[in-house]
Amino acid sequence: MRAIMIVASLIALTGCASVDAVVSKLHPAVNIDAARFYSGTWYEIGRRPMKLTDGCVAGGTTYTPGDNGRVTVLDFCFSGSPTGQRKTIGGPARIVDPGTNAKLHVNYRLFGFVPVSRDYWVLERADDYSWFISADPSFHDLWIYTRNPRPTQADIAPLVARARALGYDTGFLEFPKTGG
Repeated sequence: MRAIMIVASLIALTGCASVDAVVSKLHPAVNIDAARFYSGTWYEIGRRPMKLTDGCVAGGTTYTPGDNGRVTVLDFCFSGSPTGQRKTIGGPARIVDPGTNAKLHVNYRLFGFVPVSRDYWVLERADDYSWFISADPSFHDLWIYTRNPRPTQADIAPLVARARALGYDTGFLEFPKTGG
């Protein structure tokens, strides 16, 4: 029985080590100019499906810069089509890694008052700030954003390839209709 427990423990530890190895190799790889990045609107081009975004198309995020690493975040999408009912969720955020500026903690307010916190990491971005790829710290969720609300397939394909190179299974990504 003791031998079985030791083997089971080693298998469990090996599993944890491999998960840690995958997570530890993924991290924000670029510095962000906070004033340039966290201002204006970014358009959601690709995402991992989740219940919250079912039926959402033409989505995006508008950042409004504040003082001392503070940012106001407003996520939006349209129900069913780019001309459908606009849905929003937003709240205050703060940059949690000053200097690098690639990690953001957002305190959303559902229905205007129910707090929901999320963390986002920018994994890669274009030198000209025309696109970025982000994930949550567990690297389960993934998003691809551009400044262009209507990128072409030729624009999107290399971004998906970059996400795949980061180790993501991009076969799960959905590409909702865009707007703009």
